[in-house]
Amino acid sequence: MQEIPIDTWIKETIVILSRERDALLCDLSAGCDNVKPVLVDQSTQGRLTRADAMQQQATAIALVERKKLALKKVDAALARCYSGTYGICCDCGELISRERLAADPSTPFCSQCMAEREIR
Repeated sequence: MQEIPIDTWIKETIVILSRERDALLCDLSAGCDNVKPVLVDQSTQGRLTRADAMQQQATAIALVERKKLALKKVDAALARCYSGTYGICCDCGELISRERLAADPSTPFCSQCMAEREIR
């Protein structure tokens, strides 16, 4: 595989991260409707329907929180792109492999540091 020049690679990464950011913002704006309080008339719907609605709401809240975290990671990766530190591990300062960054462009850690974090 031929290496892409760093400036071209960073520009392409910024495009990828920006698209991911836009998609997350779109998902978050749509997902907020699903986290409103559950209002079910038990006289016509019954307890199970309310329980189902509350379960769906809890799932929607968890999904929104995951998307918010993903958005923070993408924003941080974009900041690293613009500051010239993208591709450098935030823990050890070593370079993150391009393969790892291709798999997850927003990752702030090299494989070794991530493995150590997962053990903790």
